[in-house]
Amino acid sequence: MAAAPTPLPRPVTHLIFDMDGLLLDTERLYSQVYQEICGRFGKAYSWELRSRVMGRTALEAAQVIIDAMRLPVSKEELEEESQKKLEALYSSTALMPGAEKLIHHLRKHRIPFAVATSSGTVSFQRKTARHKEFFSLFNHVVLGDDPEVKSGKPAPDIFIACAKRFSPPPPLEKCLVFEDAPNGVEAALAAGMQVVMVPDKNLSQDLVRKATVVLSSLQGFQPEIFGLPTYE
Repeated sequence: MAAAPTPLPRPVTHLIFDMDGLLLDTERLYSQVYQEICGRFGKAYSWELRSRVMGRTALEAAQVIIDAMRLPVSKEELEEESQKKLEALYSSTALMPGAEKLIHHLRKHRIPFAVATSSGTVSFQRKTARHKEFFSLFNHVVLGDDPEVKSGKPAPDIFIACAKRFSPPPPLEKCLVFEDAPNGVEAALAAGMQVVMVPDKNLSQDLVRKATVVLSSLQGFQPEIFGLPTYE
């Protein structure tokens, strides 16, 4: 039986952005560090595994890797080692192409937008240290260790919590999520929201089919197809 066609884009009023690999070029750093650690045990950090890890909290990601690779460490040990290695790399973190243009466009037209990231508080602060001005433009930020986020992506908790914090809160179906990870797309759809996916080119095509729109970069986003002001 053929898969149901993806519905056409509908007008939205509020936007919610993932951070890692979508606004910040950090996913490649995670891959570099996880491959280094897995390599020590004679294992390869594959794209199939990476696609399952993307979008999860650090501890959840560590458990997925340990289970898949049968690594002889605890999730806490893997998380601690990976975070120490990542700290040394965060100072080089750059914004993804098209991110600044889109965010400044939304601010200019007073479109409400926020961040919903699986990163915890300390990790978020370290990753965004070079880009504080950019992240100050967002209405609010919801993190993976927020008390309202009982379950991480692919559960919808983080997107529902993020939507509720707009003032006034919009209907969930009026929110548009931007994601790069399959787990994030699943979470947004579970929350009743539309999703623009900007996947890595190495990601399997089977993992991008559920998104409302798929782009190779944020530079290709056309606001008008979601009823938003067009770029000048």
